[in-house]
Amino acid sequence: MYILDISVPLANGLPVYPGDPRVVIEPVLVLEKGDGATVSAISMGDHSGTHLDAPGHQLAGGGTLDNIPLSLLMGRVLVADLRGAREIGVRELERLPLQGEQRLLLKTDNSMLWKRPGFQTGYTGLSVEGAAYLARSGVRLVGIDYLSIEKAGGDGSVHRALLEKGVVILEGLDLSDTPSGVFHLICLPLRIPGACGAPARAVLVIDGRK
Repeated sequence: MYILDISVPLANGLPVYPGDPRVVIEPVLVLEKGDGATVSAISMGDHSGTHLDAPGHQLAGGGTLDNIPLSLLMGRVLVADLRGAREIGVRELERLPLQGEQRLLLKTDNSMLWKRPGFQTGYTGLSVEGAAYLARSGVRLVGIDYLSIEKAGGDGSVHRALLEKGVVILEGLDLSDTPSGVFHLICLPLRIPGACGAPARAVLVIDGRK
C-alpha cells in the first residue's frame, strides 16, 4: 500500500484567492530562545490551500461542513487526467467513465502552477454546463488542482450549480504526481462548527506499490 499526499503545504507565501486572507505562520514561543516549548501562531482564511467548500460558501442559508457526512469524504475516487483543457465542459466530461462514481478529481495543468509565486489567473476551471453535467451524473464530490473550481473572475455560477445539487467541492489539490485511475480518497477538514469551508488533508491510498 502506498499513500500519496495530494495536499498543498500550508506555509508563508502560499498563494491565496484574491481578497482572501494571506497565510501567516509565525513563532510565538521558541525553545532555542529559552521558552518552555515551541509554539506558532497561524492566521489564514478558511479557504486556504487544500480545502472543502460547503453549500453555505455560495448559497445564503446553505449547509455547513457539519452537514457533510464523513463517509462522503472517504472512499473510491476517480482521478481524471484532463491536462491540455483550458476549460472543462461537457465535451471533456462525457468521455469519462462516470457511471457509478461518486467522487471525481480533475487533474489539469493547474498542478504545475503551485511552483509559481503568487495567484495565477490563467488556471483551468469547470464550466457551468460541466458542473450541471456532473451533478446529473451522480457525482457527489468533485475536486480540482487549484484554488477555485471556477475560472478566475467567475460570478459563482459554477459553485452554485454544484452546491445547489449537494455536490461537495474540494479545491487546492496538487495532483502533479498522481496518475489517472481509481484510488481510495481520505479527505478530512478541520472540525470548525458552522464553517462554510475549511482546510483539509487529502491523501490517496494506492494499492500494489511500496
